[in-house]
Amino acid sequence: MAATASNMMPLGTIAPDFTLTDTVSGESKSLSQLKGEQGTLVMFICNHCPYVIHIKQQLIAIAAEYAQQGITTIAISSNDIENYPQDAPDKMQALMQAWGNPFSAYLYDATQATAKAYLAACTPDFYVFDQDLACVYRGRLDAATPKNEEPVTGNELRAALDALVAGQEPIEPQRASIGCNIKWKV
Repeated sequence: MAATASNMMPLGTIAPDFTLTDTVSGESKSLSQLKGEQGTLVMFICNHCPYVIHIKQQLIAIAAEYAQQGITTIAISSNDIENYPQDAPDKMQALMQAWGNPFSAYLYDATQATAKAYLAACTPDFYVFDQDLACVYRGRLDAATPKNEEPVTGNELRAALDALVAGQEPIEPQRASIGCNIKWKV
C-alpha cells in the first residue's frame, strides 16, 4: 500500500470530456450527459484500494447528500485489470450493487486516457467542477487514511461542495489526496 499524492489539476481547468462505459447500466455515458445542474464531483476510485474502502461510508453519504443539491457524483476506475482483475467491470458492478448504487455512474476507463487527461495519480482522487465544468477543487476528502487515527468526516470535500452550492469562492488551502497509485498499464 504505497502512498501516492494527487497531482492537483490547476483551478479553473475545464473538465476534460469523456465517454466511458458505466459498469452498472452497461451503457456509454459522457460527461455532458452526467454533469450536474449545480456542479459535478468526479472521483477516481477502485474496488480494492484500502484508502477507498476506508472512506466508503463518506463517499456514499456525500453522493446522496449533494445529489439533492444538484451535484452529480461520477466515479471512475482506470486501473489495469489484466494485473488487477479485482477491479474489472463485472466486479465494479457487483461493488456498486453492494454499496446501493450511490453514484450517478461508476465508469471504467479501459484506455486510461481519462485518468491521464485529469492528471489523476491515486485512488481516491477528487475533482469538483462548477456548472460550467471549471475546476473549483481538487484534493482530498479529509485528513483520514487507513494509516492514521484521524476520523473520516469528509470535511474538506464537503467544504468545497458547500462553497460551490453557496456560490462562494473555492476553499483554501486545498491539500493533495493520498492513496494507492493508479495501476497503469505497462
